[in-house]
Amino acid sequence: MSNAPIAAPDEVQISERDATYLRQAIQLSRTARERGNRPFGAVIVAPDGEVLVEAWNRNGETGDCTAHAETNAVRMASPRYPREVLAAATLYSSGEPCVMCAGAIFWSSIGRVVYGIDAVRLRVFRGERQEQRDAELFCRDVFDASPHPIECIGPALIDEAAEPHQGGWKV
Repeated sequence: MSNAPIAAPDEVQISERDATYLRQAIQLSRTARERGNRPFGAVIVAPDGEVLVEAWNRNGETGDCTAHAETNAVRMASPRYPREVLAAATLYSSGEPCVMCAGAIFWSSIGRVVYGIDAVRLRVFRGERQEQRDAELFCRDVFDASPHPIECIGPALIDEAAEPHQGGWKV
């Protein structure tokens, strides 16, 4: 296994529809930061465009280390909507879902994920502080192990998704 740094993935182009909801998740990441949390937001959207839930990272507010935006969104959506509805939905995330959030997405049966800034670029903001580091596993690794398909699109709108992270992490 090489110790060479992993290159950041190229930005992908997304549809206007996807850009609209991804920007909504990015706006929620700003809300999270304004409230003293790490800047992440998520939106789950049905195929007809109905926003099922919106969430942001709340670990600063709650002290709950698992209160990530995507996991919060799944926690809100799972009791409200049957698996068939979630399987047809898209989760938009301002940042690439971490391993825990990817697992929550898998368990919820959400069938599609679109994310902003990728984990490689996020690590630059996180720095080397132990409590800010992540498990260096990508959401696609989790999704690829799923017995049901989970379409994953990203990174997209990288500069917009990165903006709330500027100066938002301890160095």
